[in-house]
Amino acid sequence: MNYLHEMHRLQASCKEKGPLCIGLDTDPSYLPESILSDYAHPAEAVLAYNKALIDATKNDTGCYKVQIAYYEAMGLKGLSCYLETLRYLRSLDIPFIADIKRGDIADTAKAYARAHFSGDFEANTITVNPYMGFDTLEPFLEWCKPKTNNTNPDAREKTASTDKSAPLPKGFFVLLRTSNPGMVDIEKQALASGGFVLDRVGEKLLSIEKEMTSLYANAGLSKTASNNTNVCSPVGAVVGCTEESDARALRDAYPNIFFLIPGYGAQGGAARIAATLLDKAGGTVNSSRGILTAWKNDSLLEEKRSAEKLCLKDIVESAQRAAKNAKEDLLNAKKSLQINN
Repeated sequence: MNYLHEMHRLQASCKEKGPLCIGLDTDPSYLPESILSDYAHPAEAVLAYNKALIDATKNDTGCYKVQIAYYEAMGLKGLSCYLETLRYLRSLDIPFIADIKRGDIADTAKAYARAHFSGDFEANTITVNPYMGFDTLEPFLEWCKPKTNNTNPDAREKTASTDKSAPLPKGFFVLLRTSNPGMVDIEKQALASGGFVLDRVGEKLLSIEKEMTSLYANAGLSKTASNNTNVCSPVGAVVGCTEESDARALRDAYPNIFFLIPGYGAQGGAARIAATLLDKAGGTVNSSRGILTAWKNDSLLEEKRSAEKLCLKDIVESAQRAAKNAKEDLLNAKKSLQINN
């Protein structure tokens, strides 16, 4: 299949393998002491868990999300673990999201874009925070446009190419309506002109979608995906599944925007809310702790857990079972709502 951009590749993967996104927000505290003690540094244990978990779950998840904060908290060895996790996912040709939530202005934003769309920490899709203003998005948008190559956009020729061997244009998710209770402090603040702050962000997303549709059409690339009538924008939105009241309205408002959907599982978000958000262009539903720490409540491991004799294979198999259950839960919720994308 020919993909227009990395967000389109992510969309296709989730359509093929299911909407589950496994969050590799792997804090060392999520691993039992019996495993941590086998390694010289917690980051080494985390990397071993990440790789084994990826191997065990790669057929049940559309993508993975790697939250950089957990790796930064482990210092230089943690960043090395982050780097090696990204490299491992790339070696298996598995779509992943680097959850970095960067947001800054001018040259600083350009540096963030270079740091996470190229070099050691290169990712194909990332998360971005727009709440310093929409100019913060511009440096990232340059990487999403059809180009001759994916080197530094500040210096490259701005012409389109249909070279199938060239790297795909990048993609990123913009925070729209997040899953945390504190989102009401900013995102749900009413505007004097009507609506909420999040609606203003949504208007920008629709403007970007329109611009990108035109750019890809003018580049002669839109027909590449003629077998998929609902190709998403290269710029997606983060929409949590912890609020049911506006889920349908948000999905209908942005029909061609692919959603990253946090909040499912440990944060209390229900599968039925996630399923509503999976309509139209679709999305991917993240579960992190519910899978990473499944061993803590796994009845099959009660004896080993009590004896503090858990091994890496034990917790990986528990995570694998949790991932399969989450995938089935989400697919059943979609079926009950008659969502067939």
